[in-house]
Amino acid sequence: MKQRSLKSLGLALLLFSSPTIFAQNKEAMVSSIVQEANANSQLENYAFELVDMIGPRLVGSPQMQQAHDWVVKQYSALGADARNEAYGEWRSWERGTSQVTMTYPRVKSLEGTQLAFSAATKDKGVEAEVVAMPVFNAQADFQSWLKTVQGKIVLIGMNPVSGRSDANWKGSASAKGYEKYQALKNDQLKKWEQSMSYTGSTRRTLPLALEAAGAVGVIDSYWTEVPGITRIFDAKSKQIPVFNISLEDYGLLYRMAERGVKPRILLQGKSKELGTTKTYNSIAEIKGKEKPNEYVVLSAHLDSWDGASGATDNATGVITMMEAVRILRKVYPDNKRTILVGNWGSEEQGLNGSSAFVEDHPDIAKNIQVVWNQDNGTGRIVRIGGSGFEKSYEYIGRWLQYLPEEFRHEIQTSFPGMPGTGGSDHSSFVQKGIPAFGLSSTSWDYGQVTWHTNRDTYDKIVFDEVKQNAIIVAILTYLACEEPALVARDKIVLPIDKDGKQMTWPANLKSNRSSGN
Repeated sequence: MKQRSLKSLGLALLLFSSPTIFAQNKEAMVSSIVQEANANSQLENYAFELVDMIGPRLVGSPQMQQAHDWVVKQYSALGADARNEAYGEWRSWERGTSQVTMTYPRVKSLEGTQLAFSAATKDKGVEAEVVAMPVFNAQADFQSWLKTVQGKIVLIGMNPVSGRSDANWKGSASAKGYEKYQALKNDQLKKWEQSMSYTGSTRRTLPLALEAAGAVGVIDSYWTEVPGITRIFDAKSKQIPVFNISLEDYGLLYRMAERGVKPRILLQGKSKELGTTKTYNSIAEIKGKEKPNEYVVLSAHLDSWDGASGATDNATGVITMMEAVRILRKVYPDNKRTILVGNWGSEEQGLNGSSAFVEDHPDIAKNIQVVWNQDNGTGRIVRIGGSGFEKSYEYIGRWLQYLPEEFRHEIQTSFPGMPGTGGSDHSSFVQKGIPAFGLSSTSWDYGQVTWHTNRDTYDKIVFDEVKQNAIIVAILTYLACEEPALVARDKIVLPIDKDGKQMTWPANLKSNRSSGN
């Protein structure tokens, strides 16, 4: 009896102490992750190679292929099974040099660049008079004006009341001056939006109508309301070049055209059409030692627009995931579940790469534990929502408790939250009922300064905050791998919308696998 009692007591003590030992093991692993991240960070090296050396990563471009190959090389060096996985094809276009020169009434180099996929100019460029699109009061006004653009280069954007930021006005103007500025600004915008409605086009599709009317070029300035910063997207025209120029130079041309000076400019764009090419996702896998057929997915799109070098959209997401994997390979070599990294292609054209992956891999999709997605700049992670998964609080809330206190205390959570409908790649998984979560960051003026702009460059990366993100992703990935079972996928019942209709779980995302579709 005494021997049996001692055995029972020993078993009871073991069972009682197991959770404590387990927690201590987790805390030791978290400490190791933090130490490795701080002692041996490779973030600046990764960023230099991806952002400075490869540069912008427009889908279908040779630079995008370089980026795919670089990702595979890096993950292979970390001991992962890495590959480029084709899912479609896209128009292949390579940016060359862009030059915009005002030739009359004086000679001046202007700050500008071709939009992505814009038609190239002939060798000597296109030189013509510049005209400014006026404000229309009816559709008939637009149709009459179209007859006057043949042989001209057309300015299609609104010329703002001021080239100063709103913050500058608020901080420096008198209260009366700021109020007057806001009234003028709002009135101008209202009239311009009404005028655009009469064209039947958006600023991105309007060049097609101008091309059909005989214009020889189009100029826009998609200003972010910060001096010197404009957004660079793609051209929809088929034959004529479309350029973006800085607001400062745009305003110069606009005022001259309005006053009857008839300025002339020379557009030179040396881009190349390279036919079509395959599009890829770069995939890396570190097989799980106990549950190799269950997955924790690290998600970040690799492509970018190419007005700059895609530093915060989304090289920071890519290097965050790469650094997290590097850390885990060093301190957590016996990962229980498979860690799968998806660096997606063609996110900017509609989440094409990630949605194709989910469509093509139902065997993986059904066994995904969680997806961590990062795609909103260089700032530290401060918000995590539950994406509409009813039980998301139970596991994410528990995992967050293991983060270092200085990280954890400023992360705001919203559970169960609402399912993503297309903002970034986690939405491709959410629509299939897979627990996937966007890791949202502090702003660092992402929306005005770097998102799809001509200033999204290496110098905008805040490496201490990206390092913090890599630590957070590494810890959450470790804990998701260690979780005893796959987490629950129960979805919330969505609320009634404003029209009184029952909202349904999003299921409308479908990959576009060809630029011809």
